[in-house]
Amino acid sequence: MKVLVTGATGYIGGRLVPRLLDGGVEVRCMTRDPNRLALAPWRDRVEVVAADALDHWTLPPALEGCDAAFYLIHSMGRAKDFASADRRAAASFRDAAEDVGLQRIVYLGGLGAPETRLSEHLESRREVAGILKSGRTPVTVLSAAVIIGSGSMSFEMIRHLTEVLAIMMRPRWIRTRCQPIGIRNVLAILISVLDDPASVDREYDIGGPDILTYEEMMQAYAEVAGLRRRLVVPLPIFSARLSPWFVGLATPLPADMARPLIESVSHDVIVRKPSPPGFNPLDMLSYRESVRLALVRIFYLSVETRWSDAVARPAAPMPGDPIWAGEKMHVDRRMIESAAAPDDLLWAVTRIGGDVGYYALNWAWRVRGWIDQVVGGVGLRRGRRHPEELRVGESLDFFRVVEMDLLRHRLTLQAEMKVPGTAWLEWSIEETPEGSRLTQLARMSPRGLLGRLYWYAMLPFHAPIFKLMVRRMARTAERRAETQTRG
Repeated sequence: MKVLVTGATGYIGGRLVPRLLDGGVEVRCMTRDPNRLALAPWRDRVEVVAADALDHWTLPPALEGCDAAFYLIHSMGRAKDFASADRRAAASFRDAAEDVGLQRIVYLGGLGAPETRLSEHLESRREVAGILKSGRTPVTVLSAAVIIGSGSMSFEMIRHLTEVLAIMMRPRWIRTRCQPIGIRNVLAILISVLDDPASVDREYDIGGPDILTYEEMMQAYAEVAGLRRRLVVPLPIFSARLSPWFVGLATPLPADMARPLIESVSHDVIVRKPSPPGFNPLDMLSYRESVRLALVRIFYLSVETRWSDAVARPAAPMPGDPIWAGEKMHVDRRMIESAAAPDDLLWAVTRIGGDVGYYALNWAWRVRGWIDQVVGGVGLRRGRRHPEELRVGESLDFFRVVEMDLLRHRLTLQAEMKVPGTAWLEWSIEETPEGSRLTQLARMSPRGLLGRLYWYAMLPFHAPIFKLMVRRMARTAERRAETQTRG
């Protein structure tokens, strides 16, 4: 069987691909930017095609020759009107599947009672299922509520709210009932229905054995994580309107992504339809066990994928792209010679962010992250997936890795904090007779007058920080080289 996986750079798709491969399935991955899969550990075992579900003409070549496809596309966080984008993407995919004679589509959507007026997020998931099913290609629909796993959006929201807040306010949505399911069970079900002829053109609800309120999920998380029981204070004015802003401050989720999630958790989401054969909810991992496994993954730095690795602005241009020709570009350039080898210097550079910080005035970076969260940005809470490894496309605090070249010793980060323009941090390393030369570029393409004013207003802060950053990176690399020499 040859299977197309859409959303292969996302949270579910990035975990599904290696498990399909281990099961002997031939996999083709569809992505808007193939470079984002360049450093995936399974890259050399799959075929990668460039296609966009919003561009109908790119889809038939991507689907041609495949027996089935996993539809794991969702525009929330990438498009302001994500529901409209989701409808157009689903219709394009449905038509392309018919054109090439695809045998089946497996779609992972969201739970929600059919008779209930749902939030825009859940209604969009339901609409997508209807659009895919309206074509001639058989569709298997799987509907899930909260997915619990290291790096999942829902888990990270629960985790950070619980860890940050010893005293929690009680908005109405915190009493909503939910039937969470572990990511391991979700992946097993996705793979299972692919081979089950009885699941063709069927709709299933999937969930774990526990039906809990969000308050109970937070208290259970505290118990598993070894935290004290959280004190919950009723506060009627703490409504769904205020909650996204508060969640944006306390968790890695920016307010514009938290808003549709909070609207969604105002509805009970529990299993009502039958589950796939062999996957009775009572036989699934419990909520506490799923939390425990997620925390183990985080502790051992083995998180495979994270919700934040999905691109917020797809196909964002780079400073060297033709689209920037003639555009105003402000540049801060720093260069330093180092006795360390290029590999040692690249090691120091690629440790940036997360717990290591930014080598200079980390308190100032934390203040900038806090300000970003206040105005609705992502802030620094996303952290890093791994303290030393980086992959193209993944998030790093309020940056995203857009270039990572181990052979040419280059790293480029694109800023995703709230800024009037587009900004990058870039490092390149050249070998010299004495060791290596590190060049650091901070670039910004300002948007209008406000963007130019922002650049010049930040110069008094950026100049000393960027100067100190390259010095400390070089010194860190040299200390590492000295330690290895003594060892």
